[in-house]
Amino acid sequence: MYYIVETQKTFDQASADLESAVKNHGFGVLHIHDLGTTLRSKGIAFEEQCKVFEVCNPVQAAKVLATDMRLNMALPCRISVFTESGKTKIGLIKPEPMLAMLSQDATLLQVAKEVEAKTMQMVDEAA
Repeated sequence: MYYIVETQKTFDQASADLESAVKNHGFGVLHIHDLGTTLRSKGIAFEEQCKVFEVCNPVQAAKVLATDMRLNMALPCRISVFTESGKTKIGLIKPEPMLAMLSQDATLLQVAKEVEAKTMQMVDEAA
């Protein structure tokens, strides 16, 4: 269900490289949530770093929404860059099995399969 790759890159370099990889594959970065900074700003002793990138391909998103509007709650895709015990990792929850839990529509499953392949390529390129 998860796809996580460990990288030798720094957290900041992996984050920058992921943003470039997303754009290179025809997706856009809608927002970046810096969870580590947010938690620390609330007084929580959180040592790790974590950025969650909300990414979207408008053509694929439109296909999903045209088929089942309820699936807006599963969009956009999220790819994270995070540290864990001193190691930098990049990962995502695979779209295909996640969408399969929400719908059995063959069109949607094909879209999810295509998006999964692209997002995994983005992770691999950024790593």
